[in-house]
Amino acid sequence: MRLRKAFVVGGGPNGLAAAITLVREGVAVTLVEAKERIGGGASSEELTLPGFIHDTCSAVHPLAVSSPVLASLPLTQHGLRWITPPLALAHPLADGSAAVLANSLEETAEDLGSDGRLYRRLIAPLVSRWDELSAEVLAPLHVPAHPLLLARFGMLALWPGAWTARAVFRQPQGRALFAGLAAHSALPLEQPATSAIGWVLALAAHAVGWPIAEGGSQRLADAMASYFRSLGGHIVAGTEIRSLDELGDADAVLCDLTAAQLLRVAGTRLPEGYRRRLGAYRYGPGAFKLDWALSGPIPWSAPQCQRAGTVHVGGSLDEVAAAERSPWQGRAHERPFVLVTQPSLFDPTRAPPGKHTAWAYCLVPNGSGQDMTERIESQIERFAPGFRGRILARHAMRPAELERHDANLVGGDITGGAQNLGQLFLRPTRRLYRTPAAGLYICSASTPPGGGVHGMCGYNAARAALRDCR
Repeated sequence: MRLRKAFVVGGGPNGLAAAITLVREGVAVTLVEAKERIGGGASSEELTLPGFIHDTCSAVHPLAVSSPVLASLPLTQHGLRWITPPLALAHPLADGSAAVLANSLEETAEDLGSDGRLYRRLIAPLVSRWDELSAEVLAPLHVPAHPLLLARFGMLALWPGAWTARAVFRQPQGRALFAGLAAHSALPLEQPATSAIGWVLALAAHAVGWPIAEGGSQRLADAMASYFRSLGGHIVAGTEIRSLDELGDADAVLCDLTAAQLLRVAGTRLPEGYRRRLGAYRYGPGAFKLDWALSGPIPWSAPQCQRAGTVHVGGSLDEVAAAERSPWQGRAHERPFVLVTQPSLFDPTRAPPGKHTAWAYCLVPNGSGQDMTERIESQIERFAPGFRGRILARHAMRPAELERHDANLVGGDITGGAQNLGQLFLRPTRRLYRTPAAGLYICSASTPPGGGVHGMCGYNAARAALRDCR
């Protein structure tokens, strides 16, 4: 049976990538989004004051520019422009210095001092083949096209992040830098394979940078939607699907929904055993997020932070590890590890002249209602004295508010489900994108390769649907 008509439920980057992949193959596709505006985790709003544009969820996009599917789309023709800050990342330390992850591998290695030689030797061969490696790591379980390359990456990736930080780096700067990178896994750094996301982000920085979208992350979603429409795709926004029975007849339905949501909308289409497995799917910690309108840039003590699009605020390796462990122990840490982005330093469209925006989050237990404003701002003030004096307005989002904005952020989980070894490769079940119901697929971050704005979950699910219907 040829796939002729499909619905995609959910208009985040994965849903859009699925819809585009199908419509490019001649399928009549209707994308249905619950919110009035398309985008999901890639959205922007005036959250604080008029003229201050804030990214509501995702803000920095190294995996978007590394994604084979997004790279294949003519998004610049539909209004998207990437801006790449000179430093991907700065990580300030208590002595007033900062470790940096520069776009240049050589600059990063030089900044790492005595640790730089080993760092360069480990990853230079992977940086030079990033296009091939990123296609491998962003794919589901498969027979690799480049097995030796993937094996070389695997030898680095499978270790706990804390172990790698101590084994590869002897100096506190390198250890803290890698701990912050590995913390993007949203797992305790003692868990196996938490090094993987740290190395992926480091490699991406040296290969493509950590860019932001001019005007806000919404521009990425809008460009994808514009391209989809140009191909003949149809978008229905402002329509929440509570049951798949509301969609009508189609050869395939692809759901940019997490496991818990699929369980709710699919009803009796799914057999009891599969429903139990979806119900057992585990979500990770929630995020507590703050946005600020500022009278000036954040006054970091370390000057390198002024050149970085992202700043990791958390101090030493031991401090970062303790902070990332706490949400899994059911508590928020007194000194959380805080991810800060400062897009207006590089994109003047984000704020009125002379003013700035900043965005930050830390991890808390899933669904926590605790207000982390004071703790987050104290951490930033610790490395940027005078920061509070520049705050014109702030906007806070607890996990519940994040989930209300985007239902895929269950309990504030921004990774689509815990990305531990048990759920990293076989998520949400061993069926991956397919379900036992004929023509029903899942294409959210609850499928491989998981969290991040890359569209590969949607692309992989769409390719599975196309194969099934040949």
